[in-house]
Amino acid sequence: MNKKTMVLSWLTVAMLSLTACSSDGTSSDQNTDQAATPSAELVTLKIGASPTPHGEILRFINDNMAAQVGLVLDVVEFNDYILPNKALDDGSLDGNYFQHLPYLEAQIEEFGYDFYAFPGVHIEPLGIYSAKHQDLNTLPQGATIGVSNDPANQARGLRLLETAGFISLRETGAQLPTIDSVANNPFEVKLTQLEAQLLPSSMPDFDYVVINGNYAIDAGLQPSVDALQLEDPVNNPYSNMLVVRTSDKDRAELVTLDMLLHSDQVREFIEETWTDGAVIPAF
Repeated sequence: MNKKTMVLSWLTVAMLSLTACSSDGTSSDQNTDQAATPSAELVTLKIGASPTPHGEILRFINDNMAAQVGLVLDVVEFNDYILPNKALDDGSLDGNYFQHLPYLEAQIEEFGYDFYAFPGVHIEPLGIYSAKHQDLNTLPQGATIGVSNDPANQARGLRLLETAGFISLRETGAQLPTIDSVANNPFEVKLTQLEAQLLPSSMPDFDYVVINGNYAIDAGLQPSVDALQLEDPVNNPYSNMLVVRTSDKDRAELVTLDMLLHSDQVREFIEETWTDGAVIPAF
């Protein structure tokens, strides 16, 4: 039996025990104490995350599931996309949960990180927003548009603008498109690059902005209501996942955390918390 199978067996038994304790809806104090106190000493994992939805999902796991499999999650929140990978690389974190695979691959290429990505957990559809226009049909000539300055999310945003008919992109092969890849610009739109976390507060400065789902939520926006256009979540490559150092990819506690992230309980939490489609399970 390999390590992952052993962890799965351990996790299954623990989850069945938890379910049994609460299946009649009236668990006793004795059962509650047993469920909350695993036989082994709790292992603390320090996980970096964006506050929303990643931090919320991890806190749900910590409050409802982690102790039953011997874990405590110390959730360290970051408000940018650079520091969580730096902290993972220098050993300050055991893992992080904030990014999608294209972004991770760009970071690995730029900084030489030796990281391993578990399968995707959720998708936050990228959206086009505006504080000045009610729809995309009133796009003025020379409109100003704010996009992310990190390569992966900029490419993602440009493709959404292309889908919306604002621009068309030249073929870039294996390379990510950038603002220099615009082949046709019939509306002569002006693209400005900003840090992704600054885009929501910069909405009044532009005709349109392309905002990542987590930053839209942080800013109080409802993607399914406020976005003028959202990415299609079907077959979307931008699912967010748990990332660890490659040397830790078989570490039992991290494999267990990934299994919790892909549990039915987490799927239900995502679906019941973000009913407007701002966050969608990717498993």
